[in-house]
Amino acid sequence: MKAERDLPVWRSLLYVPVNVEKFVDKAHTRGADAVQLDLEDSVPPAEKAHARTLVEAAARRVSQAGADVVVRINRPLDLAVRDIEACVLPGVQGLAITKVEGPDHLRLLDELVSELEQKRGLAHGHIKFIAMIETPRSYFDMPAIASAAERTVAMSIGGEDFASEVGMEPTEETLQLPKQTMIYAAKSAGLMPFGYIASVAGFGDWEGFRKMVRRSRQFGFMGASCIHPGQVPIVTEEYTPSAEEVAYAKRLIEADREAAAAGRGSFAIDGKMIDIPVIRRAETLLKRHAAIQAREAKRKA
Repeated sequence: MKAERDLPVWRSLLYVPVNVEKFVDKAHTRGADAVQLDLEDSVPPAEKAHARTLVEAAARRVSQAGADVVVRINRPLDLAVRDIEACVLPGVQGLAITKVEGPDHLRLLDELVSELEQKRGLAHGHIKFIAMIETPRSYFDMPAIASAAERTVAMSIGGEDFASEVGMEPTEETLQLPKQTMIYAAKSAGLMPFGYIASVAGFGDWEGFRKMVRRSRQFGFMGASCIHPGQVPIVTEEYTPSAEEVAYAKRLIEADREAAAAGRGSFAIDGKMIDIPVIRRAETLLKRHAAIQAREAKRKA
């Protein structure tokens, strides 16, 4: 696994149709790390041109409580280009690139975004990419896609679209292999794997949803989109290291220092053998915890 890039803390990303005023109006109250303004599936074809004109003002409104702003853009390419031209703005931090075709597709859009950042006085890399894998063809190119553009920080499997393309039901069983493979591809390039181990098209059973999110984190997911405001606090909490996990990680690090001082490379705690991979996992957890704390402090400032 490569060293992780400079990754934002995006545990929860709340989907908001940019053209639905009542959702835009309340988005900043939901507590999500990022609000994902949607120009794609939730916007009818006849409304897409108008929806683009709403992005700049909507981004200011949904971010007023400290959330970052991501915009989910369209395919095909002609729509994507027009979306990007409307979205490379100071108040937008990321683009969710739908139906990524392959590494060249991402490189092409990266080039366009870089040109727009330069023209508009934004720092290179201001806009981050989330690469969305939604077809069997792109599935087999995931490692190359993950490494195609430095501005890519996350990858996800679009479960419903992917299942439709394959001709399978979007169940936990059928999606487990593609989602696990995506996690490996993302991690190999230092990206965040986004999503859940099961489909999230339905909601209402909050306890069941929490269990599924907790299980998803065990597989390696680091953040996820939310299609309902009620999902946001659960996703944020479950994709955050718990106080017990942080305390145990600190205990491991301290015990490792003591063992190293005594010339030992491994040691036991609570009847478990602790060696280098366990320590690395503890270090990663503490780094994640520190990044989350820094984000929360900035949000409250």
